[in-house]
This record gives sequence, structure tokens and C-alpha cells, in this order.
Amino acid sequence: MKAVLIVLVVLLALVAAFAVQNPGVIVVRFLTFSGYTSLLVVIVASFAAGVLSVGLAGLPGFFRRRSEAAAAAKRIRELEAEIGNLKKTVAGTTPSPKGNAQ
Repeated sequence: MKAVLIVLVVLLALVAAFAVQNPGVIVVRFLTFSGYTSLLVVIVASFAAGVLSVGLAGLPGFFRRRSEAAAAAKRIRELEAEIGNLKKTVAGTTPSPKGNAQ
């Protein structure tokens, strides 16, 4: 987890350095809309859109792993209860003495 955080911080620093070094005003056009804005805004918005899309793409896997972990935890509880019952059963039976055969 620390490595991911370090990579993210370095990537964010690189994007910020690039954006600060390119402060020009540009025309942004999308379909029939157009407007003037700073290149800094475009760069930061593009980076944020990329991070958001990667996060959304990872959500199904996150929920799948969470569901699998819950199912595994439930199975562990069931097996532990079964082990407890077996231990009680074994402890409740008394062994017959071996040396008393006639």
C-alpha cells in the first residue's frame, strides 16, 4: 500500500510540475461548445478524469473480493463451530479400560 501511495504522489507531483510550467490560455472545444481556459485547468481536469475512471473500473473487483472474503469468513466460523462440536463429542465419551478382559 505504501508503494502505491508513493507512486501516486510522484505522479501527482509530475502532473503539477507540468501544469505549472505550461500556464498558457487555450481554446477548448467540445461538440458545439467552446471556451477559453487555462492549460492548467485542462491538465488537472484530465488527470482527475483519468483517476476517477480507473477508480470506477476497479469497483467491480473490489466488491467481488469483499463478497468472497465475507463468504470465506462465514465458512471459517462454520468450520470452527464444527470443530468445537467434535471436541465436545470426543470429550464426552469415556474410553473403555483395555486391561479388564476376561
